[in-house]
Amino acid sequence: MALFNVSLCTKTPQKPPLSFPSTNPQFSNPNFHSLKSQAEDLAKTSLIAVISASVFLIDPAFAFRGGGPYGAGVTRGQDLTGKDFSGQILIKQDFKTSILRQANFKGAKLLGASFFDADLTGADLSDADLRGADFSLANVTKVNLSNANLEGALATGNTSFRGSIITGADFTDVPLRDDQKEYLCKVADGVNPTTGNATRETLFCN
Repeated sequence: MALFNVSLCTKTPQKPPLSFPSTNPQFSNPNFHSLKSQAEDLAKTSLIAVISASVFLIDPAFAFRGGGPYGAGVTRGQDLTGKDFSGQILIKQDFKTSILRQANFKGAKLLGASFFDADLTGADLSDADLRGADFSLANVTKVNLSNANLEGALATGNTSFRGSIITGADFTDVPLRDDQKEYLCKVADGVNPTTGNATRETLFCN
């Protein structure tokens, strides 16, 4: 009986109450405010980067700068006087409004290149592939176009070929003003080695 009473009187030790970590990071992490500030700064920096990238994608002035189908160099609106591009592949290269005096393009691949409003005075375009190139408003005076292939090139506006050498050049489907055609027919001769077309025939000279 005494043993029974002892067992009844013995108290079961109480377990300590369960503690759960606070779900509020402000209390669980003493550096919360610092981390929050860093996260906000990172978000702002990312937003600025996205906005900057969108400007380059939208603004045409930046679209031609470095890479893409226009080549690695910046050639639009530049002073490239005397620069050597000979033998290079410059398909659809953008030379709009650039100064290209005495530049060397001998044997270069310039299909679809744009020389819109560019100054090509005295440049060497001999043996160049200029099919579909745009010479609108360009100054093409005293340029060497010997054996160049200009099939389908544009020469609208006040484009001038005065003083240029066009021996063997192919002007097939090149729209020319009457005064330019008349002038070129006075100096046209030779046969293009690539197309086999006579220069005078491509100009429809009488």
